[in-house]
Amino acid sequence: MVKTQNNKRVYLIGIGGIGMSSLARYYLSEGFMVSGSDIVSSPITEELEGLGVKIFCGPHKASHIPRGSGFIVHTAALRKDNLELKEGRKRKYVIRTYAEALGELTKNYFTIAVAGAHGKSTTTAMVAKVLIEGGLDPTVIIGTRLKDSSGADGKKDTNFRKGNSKYLIVEADEYAGSFLNYHPDIAVLTNIDEEHLDFYKTKARIVSAFKKFLTGSKPGAVFVLNNDNQDVLKLGLLLSKLKRFSGRFRWYSLRNSAVEDIKYRLQVPGIHNVSNALAAYCVGQTLKIPNEKILKALSEYGGVWRRFEYKGTLNGAKIFDDYAHHPTEIKATLEAARERYPKHRIWCVFQPHQQDRLSRLFERFVPAFDCANELVLLDPYEVPGREKPRSRRVNASSFRLAAAVDARLKNNVYYISYSSQIPEFLARYVGMHDIVIMMGAGDIWKLTGKLV
Repeated sequence: MVKTQNNKRVYLIGIGGIGMSSLARYYLSEGFMVSGSDIVSSPITEELEGLGVKIFCGPHKASHIPRGSGFIVHTAALRKDNLELKEGRKRKYVIRTYAEALGELTKNYFTIAVAGAHGKSTTTAMVAKVLIEGGLDPTVIIGTRLKDSSGADGKKDTNFRKGNSKYLIVEADEYAGSFLNYHPDIAVLTNIDEEHLDFYKTKARIVSAFKKFLTGSKPGAVFVLNNDNQDVLKLGLLLSKLKRFSGRFRWYSLRNSAVEDIKYRLQVPGIHNVSNALAAYCVGQTLKIPNEKILKALSEYGGVWRRFEYKGTLNGAKIFDDYAHHPTEIKATLEAARERYPKHRIWCVFQPHQQDRLSRLFERFVPAFDCANELVLLDPYEVPGREKPRSRRVNASSFRLAAAVDARLKNNVYYISYSSQIPEFLARYVGMHDIVIMMGAGDIWKLTGKLV
């Protein structure tokens, strides 16, 4: 348990975030008096309020922090001059970022941390499913919603699961070095890719961060690594030469003998999800869970929030919601959609996430949409705290991306600058046998609800 100045009071700044809210649920399950703040109200804040959490929505104010809180957790995106943060310092409260607070928890559990540029949420959820089926009853803190595991309040579709064992499963995000705060007993690494370059700047620094994540594990920790990713393979081979890491590696690959068994049973489409399932399979074997229980768990895995998630229909067209925002993820999702619906017309409505990512990876974005028949591009979502508003490079705009994709595919590519026009546009053009994937890590999910 996290040590605080006060016994059971905690205040979370940015409580409506998917990660922060899961931590709030954890503290609730441990008997804490939880309160917090966020700029806007959302379904997440409403759910927490339904659990008895006092939340202040709107501009942050020093007066929001209850007297005697003693312990404050805040989102990493918070400015240092934030009024509530300054008030917490003035009162000499213990202050932690989300990653620091979660890192403290990993020290006190047998922790399984899932890291990687892509597939973290899905793999974390699959690992949770395997441990639950294996009778290990884990606590789970994840940056998405577990669709088939009940939370502390007994409800499904939540980002937290309360267990009653020594096992903790966490999603280990690499942005801003967050995962360097975690100390796992089993460290899973799905892949390494050019991601979060606004923070890391170079691929070499990204690889270095993943190396620090692995070497920061607890003494005797086991590493579950993807043998199919060249950067992971190189890193694993480098560390395996060090005596202190000898015998601690468990490799998985699409060349494994278990692939056909897993692929046959898996409900979610795509070879990338077979790879994610292999990681979970390897974790299960490491914990000596019987193979039949591992395979049963994977066969019952139904997906997570915003990962090729079916939402309903529009004019007979099936509408899916997906979080993909990196070229590698876009390509994998569209290939999976084509695999499942080989004869359908596939629409991809994509909102780029962060202008900086679009600019740096522009050439990789262009071929990522090859499996789409129709592409609709929106303007980039501006991430608060990570780039200056309107700091767009003209040569890497969504309009230019639309032109580049159009020149490559000769298919229908549309650029629509006003997202409010999307529901009317799609209602006019989609119909039976169409597949529509609303894609992006920004606020495009809000449009999805208006379609169905």
